[in-house]
Amino acid sequence: MAEPQTLEIRDLSIGVGAHSVVDGVDFSIGRGEIVALVGESGSGKSLTALAIMGLLSGSVHQTGGTATFEGKALNLGDEAAMQKLRGTSLSMIFQEPVASLNPLLSVGAQVAESLVVHGRASATDAWDRAVETLRDVGIPAPEQRARQLPSSLSGGMCQRVMIASALIAAPRLLIADEPTTALDVTIQAQILHLMRRLRDETDTSVLIITHDMGVVASVADRVCVMYGGRIVEQAEVHALFAAPRHPYTKLLLSTIPRMDGPRKTELFSISGVVPDVSAWPEGCRFRTRCPLASNICATRPPLIPVSDAARDHVAACWHSDQVEGLA
Repeated sequence: MAEPQTLEIRDLSIGVGAHSVVDGVDFSIGRGEIVALVGESGSGKSLTALAIMGLLSGSVHQTGGTATFEGKALNLGDEAAMQKLRGTSLSMIFQEPVASLNPLLSVGAQVAESLVVHGRASATDAWDRAVETLRDVGIPAPEQRARQLPSSLSGGMCQRVMIASALIAAPRLLIADEPTTALDVTIQAQILHLMRRLRDETDTSVLIITHDMGVVASVADRVCVMYGGRIVEQAEVHALFAAPRHPYTKLLLSTIPRMDGPRKTELFSISGVVPDVSAWPEGCRFRTRCPLASNICATRPPLIPVSDAARDHVAACWHSDQVEGLA
């Protein structure tokens, strides 16, 4: 019998008030696999991550779909059940580290918290492991920093504290929402190396949410491209970079600055903006910005295989055979 996927999401839909912001999202993450979820701000990436952690609240609510974790159904609306998993089996690095840290608790106490709460270590051992994990994520003088409050740290330092909190219990699934934002390139490389090491040593699965295609290229095994609350393309990372088959993916890759191009070249940008959730266009939601759009795009395209060589390369586009010619 095949080993179950670490995480499997089927037809996930999320609403904000009366509006649909995530619409029928499907993807899976295998054991020890790093999957990147990419797209512009407003595409639904972070809400998807919060739904997986059971952290939707207020007017934001799950309207459909199922989730399984290591072959067992996740009841994302059962707070008591999700609390048993969060911090140990499931961990998340949040996008806003300063807002996510408790201003009244020391850094070390917050990093050690999940080990103590879930009975994984004594308070003394958990503190020692917290100091060591702070060292692993590049915090200088970790013994001293562990005793300080978050207000004593820079934004980049707080980001590393959040990463340490998520990594300390060696979770089986790590969700990292823009984990390298506000970090310089040296620390960024260190954090990405740490994630790969965690995967290699413990078979941890990772969902990394980012808009940085350089991060995707350096760390991901597979990529899911999201636009307008939907997955529009999925592929193994090398196949996606070599031959994107959705116009949005192709244009997104074109925004990456090139070091081998002419000097003083104007950076490429995708025209238009992501539509407001109250005004999604019918059919393909990218069609109002797409240079290949035609009348058929008013009908929603299915997510289907687009490569005979890689059957797991799928895209939702009526004109996937024309994408190669785009800028």
